[in-house]
Amino acid sequence: MNSSFQGVDARIVFQTVDFENTPGLQAAVYEKFGALLKHNDHIIRIEVHLKKSQTIGNHPLFTAMARLEIGGPDLVANDEGKDAYGLLEALAAKLDRLLAKRQGIRKEKRNHPHGAEIGEGLPKVEVGAEPEDE
Repeated sequence: MNSSFQGVDARIVFQTVDFENTPGLQAAVYEKFGALLKHNDHIIRIEVHLKKSQTIGNHPLFTAMARLEIGGPDLVANDEGKDAYGLLEALAAKLDRLLAKRQGIRKEKRNHPHGAEIGEGLPKVEVGAEPEDE
C-alpha cells in the first residue's frame, strides 16, 4: 500500500510503501523533521520515504530515505533498521548534521573570501584618468 500525507506544514511530504501509514508515524515525522524547518528558513521541502523492504523472522526491516531540498544541491540521507521510529529519528539527525555542515561551509566562504587573481599582462589604469587617444 502506498499512502501520502501532507500535514501541518506542506513542506514536509511523508510517504510509506508496502505498509500502513499510521497517525503515530505521521506525528513522529512532523515532530522530528519540523524541527529542521525551524533551524533554516531556506528549506523548500523535505521528502521522507519509509519502505518495508523485507521481514526477518517476526521483525520487519525498514528502509528510509529523506531528501531536503534547499538552494544548491539537495541533502540526502538513507538508513535501514528494524525500528521505524528510531530510523526516522536517525534520518532527522543526519540531515541536521548535513545542514549544519553546509551552513558552516557557507559562513567560512563568506567570512574568508578569496580575491580574484589578475594576471600581470593587463595594463594598470589610474582611477579617474582618461584614456589617451593615439
